[in-house]
Amino acid sequence: MISLLAKIFIKDYTNTGDNRVRGAYGSLCSIVGIFLNVLLFIGKYVAGIISGSIAVTADAFNNLSDAGSSVITLVGFKLAGKEPDSHHPFGHGRMEYITGFIVSVIIMLMGFELASSSFDKILHPTPVDASVLSIVILIASIGVKAYMAIYNRSIGKKIHSPAMSATSADSLSDTIATAVVLISTFVQQFSSFEIDGWCGIAVSLFIFRAGILAARDTLSPLLGQPPEEKFVEQIKSIVLSHKEIIGMHDLVVHDYGPGQVMITLHGEVDRRGDISLLHDVIDTTERELKEKLGCIAVIHMDPVALDDENVIKYKRIITEKLAELGTNLSIHDFRIVPGPSHTNVIFDVCIPYDFALSDEEVTAKLAGFVSSLGENFYAVITIDRCYI
Repeated sequence: MISLLAKIFIKDYTNTGDNRVRGAYGSLCSIVGIFLNVLLFIGKYVAGIISGSIAVTADAFNNLSDAGSSVITLVGFKLAGKEPDSHHPFGHGRMEYITGFIVSVIIMLMGFELASSSFDKILHPTPVDASVLSIVILIASIGVKAYMAIYNRSIGKKIHSPAMSATSADSLSDTIATAVVLISTFVQQFSSFEIDGWCGIAVSLFIFRAGILAARDTLSPLLGQPPEEKFVEQIKSIVLSHKEIIGMHDLVVHDYGPGQVMITLHGEVDRRGDISLLHDVIDTTERELKEKLGCIAVIHMDPVALDDENVIKYKRIITEKLAELGTNLSIHDFRIVPGPSHTNVIFDVCIPYDFALSDEEVTAKLAGFVSSLGENFYAVITIDRCYI
């Protein structure tokens, strides 16, 4: 259904890299989600009243909260699609994450309220009447929610939207929760076990878990998370496809929301090259990154001494020593500067955040090693962080 509606209502629906198309997909899925969740709420609420089941009623209000969540998501996509302005030069893309977090908080609050109601039902149990109508409504609900999980997951992948992926996870949790309610209805109908309240607790836990997962998926990009490995490899492939750029480091990816990404990196070039030509290569690479990956790129040109045998020799020796400390360490900006009293061996060391040794320990070990290489060698080491 979503594919058909997209073809009808979304112009250029295959161009999911365009922010306007992304927003249109998000709006379409949100509107369909509102419609389906309101229908499910009405059906389940009627079934809950008829059967007297707190678990069914709890599941109904879960669908009502999902409809409210879809409204907030719809508003989020509209705000995220606004053009950059003087107050927000990097656009409004993070509104998608912010509204996703608001939705997750609403989901968790609803889970808490439903747990409270279910606990009261455990203390004061009442009979549950499993009518044919309530059974049919629950089975239909499972099918609808499973379909919603599938299309939200598919569209979320297509437009690279954490908010849509979180909605898919929520729909999947709802599918499981409704299945639990259906089982409890059958059990109470054909046995003397009063498990309605307990199943209501189980439903509320599923809801609360979905809220926590949604909060995690929306908070991580807001706080700042490393880019996907595939995206990093695409950047490297484009940058290093230019033969004049012999290496790259200090890659930092700034995510201002889907479709609003800015990257900075250092591109290593031969210091003997023509600076005007090299500058043109850097400019060309920045444009290519924007055209192919849709991101603003700023590349710092880093001259490297390929004609200095001393630099090549000692860089190789120190790199080998660095590998003994950890295979995930690397060095860059390596140079040797002789002076009247001593020779400075200058380089940066990139250390991951979870490395076993402290910055001071790594610096001390490398400084001692550099001093042992020559009588007047002195290490000038800068510690860098790996942002990828």
